[in-house]
Amino acid sequence: MARRVYLHIGAPKTGSTYVQNVLWNNHSVLNDAGFLLPGSAVAQDQAMADLRAASWRDADVYWTWDRLAAKARKWPGDVIISNEGLGAADDAQAARAVESLQPAEVHVIAAGRDLWRTFPSFWQQSIRARSGWRFGAFMRAVEQGKADVFWSRHTAPHMLRRWGDLVPAERRYLVTVPPAGAPRHLLWRRFAQIMGIPDGLCELAEPTSNPSLGAAEIELLRRVNLALGDSYPLRTPYQKVVHRHLVDAVLKERGNELKFGVGLDRAEWVRDLAEQQIKELQDYPCQVVGDLDELRPTTMRQTTSPDELDDGQLLRVAVETIVGMLGHAESLDRRADRQPEEVLSRLRARAAGGVKRRLRLATRRDT
Repeated sequence: MARRVYLHIGAPKTGSTYVQNVLWNNHSVLNDAGFLLPGSAVAQDQAMADLRAASWRDADVYWTWDRLAAKARKWPGDVIISNEGLGAADDAQAARAVESLQPAEVHVIAAGRDLWRTFPSFWQQSIRARSGWRFGAFMRAVEQGKADVFWSRHTAPHMLRRWGDLVPAERRYLVTVPPAGAPRHLLWRRFAQIMGIPDGLCELAEPTSNPSLGAAEIELLRRVNLALGDSYPLRTPYQKVVHRHLVDAVLKERGNELKFGVGLDRAEWVRDLAEQQIKELQDYPCQVVGDLDELRPTTMRQTTSPDELDDGQLLRVAVETIVGMLGHAESLDRRADRQPEEVLSRLRARAAGGVKRRLRLATRRDT
């Protein structure tokens, strides 16, 4: 029976990719130290989609939430489940998840980031999840109180009320995302502190993340989404084709030359919202790992909205993207051409190894 289960529930764009990379890159070391990461990163993602009964989930996958929970319950030590999509579960789904892991001690970890950076991150994630709404339309929806999905799935107070209320106060944690310029492994150390992972146990590579796209690149993707119609629906077909061949292979590689974000005309409004959020968290009984002051926006610069780009800028980026996709296609062709030769080479090596083993056995029998 598991002793403790740590549920890291998100939110997206709060360093979860970096934390998960450290965990999975060191899963064997963690396992030897008594920490189980059940399944794999893909398995935990599939289980999250099953738990949420998401419309885009693949119904025939192996890893359901019940299967993941059963594996967790059998482990005699501590268990870590980390998926930023868990924070979007509704009340009933969250309750089912916690109940399925008992009688282990269930601990809930949420992460929070300042709203100045969170607003554009949420919109970008929605575009990368096949949405087609404009950035300005999203910001107006937030101002008019019509963006419940944003508040419920991307802000710590709402996620903690859904998940944290299911466990005792001493098992609820809020990790604040350090500001730019902080020590590069500080976020990991905050998570490790909660889970009781000793310093030095895990090998910490250079922090990696899910890189943001620039204003032109994300606007190009938004328009592609609209043009797709019913082709490549979310989730698997879209990920296999659009993410693999356009987003990951080309758009991410272009860098983030033209950043976008909330305009300075909304700076005071964002500061007021941040203070409200901090007050909510001060009043909510949980352990803060970091500093609530980090939820206050600090560096607020004027940026370009993707809505403001002219067609000439987008045409240039579109042409460069096509060129990039041609290079990507060529590399896939080269890989496909090499594949039969590589397979044959592996088979020959395996056969040679088998012959050597048989010769050794024959020699031993003769002697």
